[in-house]
Amino acid sequence: MKLTYRVLVNMVALFALVAGLFSCSKNTGEALTSPDKNISVKVFVTDQHTLAYRVDRLGQPVILDSSLGLQLTDADFSQNIKIDAHSPVTPVTDVYRMQVGKKRDITYQANEQTFSIINAQQQKLTLIFRVANDGVAFRYSVTDSTIANKQFSKEITRFHFANTAKAWLQPMAVAQTGWSNTNPSYEEHYQMEVPVGTAATLGQGWVFPALFNTGGNNTDHQWVVISEAAIDGSWHGSHLQSGSTAGEYTIAPPQHEEVFISAGGEKGALLAHANDVLLSPWRIIALGSLAQVMESTLGTDLAAPAVAMEKDFIKPGHSSWSWAILKDDFTTFEVQKKFIDYAADMHWDYTLIDADWDKKIGYEKLHELVDYAAQKNIGILVWYNSSGEWNTSPYSPKSRLLTSGQREAEFSRLHDIGVKGVKIDFFGGDGQSFMDYYIDILKDAAAHQLLVNFHGATLPRGWQRTFPNLMTMESIKGFEFTTFTQADQDAVAQHVATALFTRNIFDPMDFTPMVFGDIPNIKRVTENSFELAESVLMISGIQHFAEIPEGMATVPDYVKDFLRDLPREWDDVKFIEGYPGKFAVIARKAGDTWYVAGINAEQENKTLALDLSFIGDKNGYVIASGDTERSFVRQEITNDAPQTITLRPNAGFVMVLK
Repeated sequence: MKLTYRVLVNMVALFALVAGLFSCSKNTGEALTSPDKNISVKVFVTDQHTLAYRVDRLGQPVILDSSLGLQLTDADFSQNIKIDAHSPVTPVTDVYRMQVGKKRDITYQANEQTFSIINAQQQKLTLIFRVANDGVAFRYSVTDSTIANKQFSKEITRFHFANTAKAWLQPMAVAQTGWSNTNPSYEEHYQMEVPVGTAATLGQGWVFPALFNTGGNNTDHQWVVISEAAIDGSWHGSHLQSGSTAGEYTIAPPQHEEVFISAGGEKGALLAHANDVLLSPWRIIALGSLAQVMESTLGTDLAAPAVAMEKDFIKPGHSSWSWAILKDDFTTFEVQKKFIDYAADMHWDYTLIDADWDKKIGYEKLHELVDYAAQKNIGILVWYNSSGEWNTSPYSPKSRLLTSGQREAEFSRLHDIGVKGVKIDFFGGDGQSFMDYYIDILKDAAAHQLLVNFHGATLPRGWQRTFPNLMTMESIKGFEFTTFTQADQDAVAQHVATALFTRNIFDPMDFTPMVFGDIPNIKRVTENSFELAESVLMISGIQHFAEIPEGMATVPDYVKDFLRDLPREWDDVKFIEGYPGKFAVIARKAGDTWYVAGINAEQENKTLALDLSFIGDKNGYVIASGDTERSFVRQEITNDAPQTITLRPNAGFVMVLK
């Protein structure tokens, strides 16, 4: 019998409910703790007969008493409830491998407990909690057959912080605003160190991931990242509502306009619904020191395991791309041929051909480019417009992916031509029907051995584990915005130094980094060393480099050689030092080599004494800023040399250490 991904997930939830509920109690008794005992969670019923939880770490409160619960159209689990039963605590171990991420081989260990919740009508809700050494996760499951219509209405989940806490948050955009009505697409600047409870500037709350520091006497030990994982297409994407003055954040649903519109004009569902099992995504609370949070893999630990697919075609890599600097007029046959040559010279893997290629190049000439690129061992990626009627974006190919039949025809044609992957743009939000659309695309692309990159899109939420053909997603105010306005360029250093701790903390991010030359009509503010450091700091299954051949020609050969040899996949990560929005130093390992990169986003020199003792004996080199903003210097590093480096404002460095 063949089982689908969604059926398997629902069966696992049902098994947990049936097998785990043995002991009965109004409350949980002892707190649920992490394997190392440092994190504890208490689930309880309040005096007002509502469900709540709290989270402590090292004996200190992190999440204060916060509400839990769901409201369905035919069942209310937000009031007049009791904990009818809870399971024994059981250990959970999951071992898996990632091609796209901060680590390759990952072992997730947690303690799990399941709670049976009953409301005044004797209807049942299952609450599943897991506590790992790097954080907490929980989800809801409704399997009660007496609730025939399991239609989501509201989620009561809250995250309550002390009023001393600070937050790094990106506002959710208003649906159907922005260029060609393409919002929301997770493309706003983060607000840094805002007091908890600050109202969202755009009035729609805050996107995931959301970063908090709880304050107190030892701030390094109370960092928190809130996100979600395991979106299977049956649930909508969520975010945080604007906080109250008490620092309490509530899970919020998408806006009414965030629904898929079919080729026939029919609107899809906004909110989660099911007939048998209604299973929420995992709500993730990563917490600990800043290093623990930065090295955490909870975002994929809680994602569903990889679906069955042929994997030989899944090859992360680096790509050339003309549109970042040259824009629309250069999506031509000759220019794309030049960028294939450029990718080959840089020993990269792909060339991305962007919007309107179907009009300016066409399928037959695309086939010529694919054949030409194959001779140089370069794969071709092509752009698509996802949209139907939900926005007015003009770029094509458009409205060719809306149905399974359309995708079958288009993806088959691309596969026959030899195209390696697709970049699909301009999605319309986080409604349940859009989540289903993303997953349908990923499945159909996998069936035709196509890699996928989503732009103008939602947050991945761990999809890169479940669908290994997902290489990357934008979901960020990326490099392209710094080519549109000087204000975006002026803000880019702080923006990058925040995104590393937020957007890119769990999921691949197609920021499209790195430029060494000029940007038309813009004064670039970052030094070339900052730009080079982005190539290591940012995680993306395919790294689409913005630099064009003319800009690359201005840098020394040793910089080109560094980029030629740069790994496509990472085995391990070590957070060295940093602070969101100010600076970051991160080490990434591939084979027996560590790549260390750092940036300074502050407007004064910063001297860093780097603790690289975890590498042991080491030899290698460092590339940093030369005498000018656009110059480099390369120096050898021996085991005896102290690893101290001074960075100018908006500068960076890379080290290669064996």
